[in-house]
Amino acid sequence: MFVVLISQVFFKMNQDTKVEDHLAPSVYDCSVDPSVLQDLKEIASLIESGAYTSEVRKIYRAMRSTMKLRSKLKASVLSAFLNYALAPGSEVHARLSSYLLQDRHDDSQVDVEIPATDAKYLVPELEIYCCLLVLVFLIDQKKYNEAKACSSESIVRLKSMNSITADVLASRLYFYHSLSYELADDLAEIRSNLLALYRSATVRHNKLSQETLLNLLLRNYLRYNLYDQAEKFRSKAQQAEALSNQQFCRYLFYQGKIKTIQLEYTDAKDCLLQAARKGPTTAVGFQIQCNKWAIIVHLLLGEIPERTVFTQRRMEKALRPYFELTYAIRVGDLELFRTVAEKFSSTFSQDRTSNLIIRLRHNVIRTGLRNISVSYSRISLADIAKKLNMDSDNPVGDAEYIVAKAIRDGAIDATLDHANGWLVSKATADVYSTNEPQIAFDSRIVFCLTMHNEALRALRFPQDLRNKESVAT
Repeated sequence: MFVVLISQVFFKMNQDTKVEDHLAPSVYDCSVDPSVLQDLKEIASLIESGAYTSEVRKIYRAMRSTMKLRSKLKASVLSAFLNYALAPGSEVHARLSSYLLQDRHDDSQVDVEIPATDAKYLVPELEIYCCLLVLVFLIDQKKYNEAKACSSESIVRLKSMNSITADVLASRLYFYHSLSYELADDLAEIRSNLLALYRSATVRHNKLSQETLLNLLLRNYLRYNLYDQAEKFRSKAQQAEALSNQQFCRYLFYQGKIKTIQLEYTDAKDCLLQAARKGPTTAVGFQIQCNKWAIIVHLLLGEIPERTVFTQRRMEKALRPYFELTYAIRVGDLELFRTVAEKFSSTFSQDRTSNLIIRLRHNVIRTGLRNISVSYSRISLADIAKKLNMDSDNPVGDAEYIVAKAIRDGAIDATLDHANGWLVSKATADVYSTNEPQIAFDSRIVFCLTMHNEALRALRFPQDLRNKESVAT
C-alpha cells in the first residue's frame, strides 16, 4: 500500500512537470553548451559596462574573447543568447532568430525554461554585437546569401548609431559585410555603399571605421584590377593616425601592390617589407602574400632575396615556386625561367602575379648577360644569343639590342664592337673604390632610423598619466 502511494505521488509530480514545461514561454535547445552561453553573457556584461563608461578597451577585450569562442558557436547557443540579450518579440530579435531557425530544427530539442531573472540589455552596442555574432556564424556555415542579407540589414540599422564604443563594433561589422559579399563573388555590388559609409565615417570622425572602410575599398578595387582608381582614391583619402595595427598592415600591403603595378618598385618594396614586419606572426596567410610580392619586387629591382626568406617556418611550401623562379633568374637561364613559369602558371595566376612574371624575362636576360661579361673578356654576339637561349627569328640582332641597352643602363661595364660583332668587357674595378658601399650603408641607416621613429610613434601612455603631468606643470 505504501509503495503504491509513492508511485502515485511521483506520477503526479511528473505530469505537473510536463505541463509546466509545455507552458513555458521561452525555450532553448538541450544542445546548448552552458559554458559557452555563460561566456557570451559575460561578454555582454563587458560590452554594456564599456558602453556606459565609454571605455573602448573593454569593447576590444570583448571582441578578443569572442574570437576565441568562434569555433564553439552553434545555432542553439546563439538562440539562447538572443533570448537573453534582446527583448523577445522585438524587431531585431525576430530578424536575427529567423536566420537561426533552420539550424535549430536540425538539433534535438527539449523545452527548458529560461530563468526570468535574466536581464535584457538595450544598449545599441549589444544590438550590434548580436548582429555580428549571427553574421560570423552564417559565414562559418558557408551560408553566404543569408550572410549578405543579414549584413545588409545590420548596416542599415547601424547608420543611426554613432558613438566611440560603437565604432569598434561597427568596423568589425563592415569587415564581415564585405567578406560575405566577397565569398559570394558579388563584391562589386557594395562598392557605392562602402563609399557612402566611408563618407559618413569621415564626417563623424570615426577613425577606426575610416581605416577599415579605406582598406575594404582598396581591396574592392584591386579585386577587379582597378589599380588606377584605387590609387586615386588612396591619394585623396584622408590619412589619419593608425589606430589598428592590423588595418595599417593591410593598408601597406595594398599600397605596395599598387606601387608594384605602377612600376614604383622602390616604394613598393618599402611598403611590402614594412607590412610583413609589422604583421602578426600568427597571420601566416598574410605573411605569405607579403613575402610573395616582396620577392617579385626584389627581382624586378635586379636584387636577389636572401635564402632565409624562403625557409621561414610554415612558408616553405607556399614559397617554393618563387624560390625556383629566383634560382632561374640568379643563374640567368632563360630556358629554365620559361620552364618554371609554365610549371607554376596556375599558382602565379591565383596569386595575381602572372603579369609581373612576364616583366621578369628582361631581368633574366640582363642577369645572364652580366654573368657572361664577367666570365669573358671578349665574346661574339652569336655566342651570347646561344648562351641566353634566344629563340627569335634574328637572335644576333636581338642580342645586339639587348647588349647595347644593358651598357646604356649601366648593367654591365663593357663596350660593343659593331664592326666585328663582339662584346668587349672592361677590367673589373675594385668595388670599394666606387660609391656602392656608401649607398648600401646609407640604405641600412635609413632603415634603422625609420624603424626607430615608428617605434616612438607607436608608444602609448595611459590617459591618467597625461592628465597628472599637465596638472603638475
